[in-house]
Amino acid sequence: MDPQAGAALDPRVTPPPAPVVSPRAVRRWLGLGLRDFAAMPLASLFYGFMFVAMAFVLEAYMRDGAWMLAFVTGFTLIAPFLAIGLYALSRDRCPDGSRDGTSAWPVSPRESFIASLTAWRINFGQIAIYGVILTLLLAAWVRVSVVLVALFFDQPATSLSELAAGLAQDPEGFVFFAVYFLVGGGFAWLVFATGISALPMMLDRPVDVLSAMIWSFQAARTNAVVVLRWAATIAVLVGLGMLGRFLPLALIVPVIGHASWHVYRELAGGAGPKDDATVR
Repeated sequence: MDPQAGAALDPRVTPPPAPVVSPRAVRRWLGLGLRDFAAMPLASLFYGFMFVAMAFVLEAYMRDGAWMLAFVTGFTLIAPFLAIGLYALSRDRCPDGSRDGTSAWPVSPRESFIASLTAWRINFGQIAIYGVILTLLLAAWVRVSVVLVALFFDQPATSLSELAAGLAQDPEGFVFFAVYFLVGGGFAWLVFATGISALPMMLDRPVDVLSAMIWSFQAARTNAVVVLRWAATIAVLVGLGMLGRFLPLALIVPVIGHASWHVYRELAGGAGPKDDATVR
């Protein structure tokens, strides 16, 4: 047998096809994310406040509502890449995290946090390629978003609040919202379906970016309804965080990041309703 073919079937590299998960999986994933947050609050809040700081910097230095809207909505496209440290923290709480039954990663909270800061080095080349892909998608979305705003509004807005006020007063505001939602949803689904498990997988296994994205898309297709619910849940939570002047994101983003690791584990067959208790 070709040794390369055998490696391709090795579950330590690429897992088998994703199982069909329960419709109640979203609640379970959020529960596991909250549990990880409670177990590692300081490390989790560090990453949460990093997201909040980026949002405040963006708001402070960007004086164009259209561009601000583009980057705020596009932020969700690159968030999976920025959450690598959170995946690493959750991974270190899983006894089988090393995939070979050994404890290959640090387990103390302090060591785990320090290691999470450079977790990307584990599969640097492939993770870097995925980062470039997300950056290109973000650049494309920013341009599309700005064009959509320009098509519907003649007067530029200097802030998101001013843009929102213009939407409320414009009789075609609902048309803009519908078009924006459909186009943005297409971008978001492309990234989400191909990336729901791609980065956690590259952090967990020596797999290339293309294989990870293909497997992630197949897992999303197998569980389309549940994955759409998970995507909608993330959108609602992030939207609530933005309405709260970004500060709630310090809690929301880490919980979503931790939960995303458990999404990957369950889709990859590493954990499910029967063995969630194996997480420390």
